[in-house]
Amino acid sequence: MSIDINGIAHVYVTVQDFARCRPFYGKLLAFLKMECLVDTPQLYYCVGGRTGFAIRAAAAGYREIAFDQYRAGLHHVCFRARSREDVDALAAHVLDIGAKVIKPPAEDDWAQGYYSVLFEDPCGTRLEANYVPGKGNLDAAVDLPLPTRMQRLLSEP
Repeated sequence: MSIDINGIAHVYVTVQDFARCRPFYGKLLAFLKMECLVDTPQLYYCVGGRTGFAIRAAAAGYREIAFDQYRAGLHHVCFRARSREDVDALAAHVLDIGAKVIKPPAEDDWAQGYYSVLFEDPCGTRLEANYVPGKGNLDAAVDLPLPTRMQRLLSEP
């Protein structure tokens, strides 16, 4: 037996410096039309677009350890946009709120028409927003898994 999941209900990201990150995420998540459910000195949690996203303060013993996307744990979080124009608008917005843009909006090889922006929060946690037209790699015309050459390319750091 198997089930057909209905997406991811929520993601919690533990941040190194909650005081520095909270204003950034307040502006980012509001731009994404997410509504705040919890706003305390330890947790900021919003919902919208059938998604929950939260930042949580790191425990005292871990606040000096910077985010590293290649350490075990979270690599990055990607929000799904409804259009390329939305990706472009978000890219402009994150620059305005002080994000470090790692990769400006561009097409990529993950799927036909994949278009994304990659950026970092004030503590260096990697975030992305992408747009994929149609069903992307779930289109019946796409053979899965992807060809070995593509899998190797996409696996490179």
